Amino acid sequence: MIQQPDLPEVIPVFPLPGALLLPRARLPLHLFEPRYLQMLEDCLKTPGRLIGMVQPMTVPGREEKGLHRIGCVGRVTQFSETEDGRYMITLTGLSRFRVLEEVDGFTPYRRCKVSWEGFGRDLGPAELDPEFDRAAFLGLLAQFLTAEELQTDWESLKEADDELLINSLSMLLGFDYEDKQALLEAPSLSTRRETLVTLMEFALRGGANDEVMQ
Repeated sequence: MIQQPDLPEVIPVFPLPGALLLPRARLPLHLFEPRYLQMLEDCLKTPGRLIGMVQPMTVPGREEKGLHRIGCVGRVTQFSETEDGRYMITLTGLSRFRVLEEVDGFTPYRRCKVSWEGFGRDLGPAELDPEFDRAAFLGLLAQFLTAEELQTDWESLKEADDELLINSLSMLLGFDYEDKQALLEAPSLSTRRETLVTLMEFALRGGANDEVMQ
């Protein structure tokens, strides 16, 4: 069981398109850019070892990409260095946060002042989804994976608890950035599952292809 650190007012953030972290889930990352190697080095010196994952977004008239308002902080729970100086790390999700403002400073990576208000449930026990129809959900997932020409470990999916199943698929399936953000911002596990179902149904109807062609 990971001890919950005191959540600080300012955290380093890693704006990575399409990379979704959710509370109690694990996200493997490959760090090689010098600024993110520095971020990891600084992070490992702190008691919490926290890094915030947040989706970047284009802001008209601004050279540097903006940040979505809501992200998720994770604790570095595993890391290993490769022979050429890169790092493979694992973040374990702790809590979502709301970006209040970016903080200027001397670090090569970005930092943000954040609020944890409204995300208290993230630090509690695993969420349940009382209305979850697992058989219907897995049937839809099978159709989606077939259409996308993807494979999965069905035995592991069948044995996973509700939260692990829904959150892992939210993180792993290849939806676009805004869809990933919608999954992150879902206020409950039930809402996230409903959003996931909607996205899979939309893709099966060809909606995703229509979007690409526009």
